[in-house]
Amino acid sequence: MQRDPILVVDRDTGETFEEVVLGESWIRWAYQNASAKPVEKLLFRSALISRLMGAWFDSRFSKGKIKAVVEDLAIDMSEATEPTENYATFNSFFARHLKPVARPFREDPREIVSPADGRVLVFPELAEDVFVPVKGHPMSILTMLPGIADRFIGGALAIVRLCPADYHRYHFPASGRISAAKDLPGALHSVNPIALGAGPDVFGENKRSWTLIDTDTIDSYAFVEVGAFGVGSIINTRTSGAVEKMDEKGYFKFGGSTVVVVFEPGRVQFSDDLVTNSAKGRETLVKVGQPLATAI
Repeated sequence: MQRDPILVVDRDTGETFEEVVLGESWIRWAYQNASAKPVEKLLFRSALISRLMGAWFDSRFSKGKIKAVVEDLAIDMSEATEPTENYATFNSFFARHLKPVARPFREDPREIVSPADGRVLVFPELAEDVFVPVKGHPMSILTMLPGIADRFIGGALAIVRLCPADYHRYHFPASGRISAAKDLPGALHSVNPIALGAGPDVFGENKRSWTLIDTDTIDSYAFVEVGAFGVGSIINTRTSGAVEKMDEKGYFKFGGSTVVVVFEPGRVQFSDDLVTNSAKGRETLVKVGQPLATAI
């Protein structure tokens, strides 16, 4: 079975590292082995397994897993508002709050910031409605954003892929006012590049929510939360009214997941390092609040 390493550029150091994938062997088996198709349908096209996992991670019995995950994934708990032992369940730890000083940002209204901690891939100008994730197949904003996609044809798009080690609350990348929102049911495929390379339309098939935000600087942008295996719950804590840059928008429960931000044509210019790395097929490890783009 072919194994292409997942290479990511650390924005803070400039160094490229190979991502450690939890459960890599079974993810590869499920998506790359033809004999695993029945298992793939059970695990990823049905919410049952993810719901069962979610119920366990919401229970007090999951508390014992927290310390091991912190150690295995080298999570810096000094950034969190609570010490490790204070979390009663694994999901309460997973959706932990961070101290405000842990994620600084600039107030400049023309600077759009990363909405989450994660691995960023940017598409400065879409070929009509198409974008192609790392090691993946062509995907479409028409299927990802039914009902509102037309205004984003030929626009720009950023994918922020979260892994289990990441801070799992997400924030508004620019100030504005929420004008529309919609929840869409769907599958719960993995968002890992291994799965994307196998062909499922993760962004068009998976459970997801989109929110349309109108702004004074970049017209409208779409904020999309995409559920993934083990993430049956997308919890949006802010669903209406005016919002400020870096206000919390919501959080994911256990698992890796993805945030996608879509901009109208000619409205933003992505940061140079993100454009350079993305052109090479490399994601960039970025923290929420760090620069993502500038309004044109």
